[in-house]
Amino acid sequence: MSIDRFAPGSVLLVGAGPGTLDLLTVRGLRALETADVIVADRLGARTVLDDLAAERGEPLDAEIIDVGKTPGHHPVPQQRINEILVEQARAGRRVVRLKGGDPFVFGRGSEELAHLREAGIVAQVVPGVTSANSVPAVAGIPLTHRSLATTYTVVTGHDQLSDLGGGRDHTVVVLMGIGTLTHSAMVLARGDRGGDCPVAIIEDGYGKNQRVTVGTLNTIAFQAAHRGVRSPAVVIVGDVVRLSPYAAGAFDQNHRPALTRTP
Repeated sequence: MSIDRFAPGSVLLVGAGPGTLDLLTVRGLRALETADVIVADRLGARTVLDDLAAERGEPLDAEIIDVGKTPGHHPVPQQRINEILVEQARAGRRVVRLKGGDPFVFGRGSEELAHLREAGIVAQVVPGVTSANSVPAVAGIPLTHRSLATTYTVVTGHDQLSDLGGGRDHTVVVLMGIGTLTHSAMVLARGDRGGDCPVAIIEDGYGKNQRVTVGTLNTIAFQAAHRGVRSPAVVIVGDVVRLSPYAAGAFDQNHRPALTRTP
């Protein structure tokens, strides 16, 4: 479905990206400007809507339905979100479901899409820029790099990291991982990566409170506690962290930690 065919009674699941308007896709922007109602998440989505209204000098014409969640607090359960999308579409409205990052990367977008299609609603996905790729970039950390890393894995802090193989040349990106950081670092340090494997945490990527903390699997939990690191944040584990300008001087030429950095 192109935006030109965004018909009444249909739904577009739009990825808002990491929360900065200039990383919203052109197709996503057109969807927002065409929508009758926008069902919006908290992270990324609300910031994009606020910034878009400020840039336009006026709010969007669409009705905004806030279904945002915070850790441990889901005022609008997922099943109710699914029902809202169907109800709004059946009312003949053009519906945008605005989700942070990309709808298909830990965003439950596939569940919402399946529910809509089971209900007979025409629905499509507009991809977004996932924080798994974009937030490491703000700290100058590539997920792959010739001679350092040839693969990467994106997980959440709730996943079973003990099943994740590989060494420090296998980059690990952990989303929603601050609450379980101590356990995750301990599990990963037990494997081939080792306790001196480089780690970076980027808080509030692209936001006004953006901050980078660099350390190792052995030190990062202490550093995060000492600095009061908070969600939203992305954790990157692997030798690619050494390429970040925030890691300058943190590791010696043999890749061992020379000191811990909390820029």
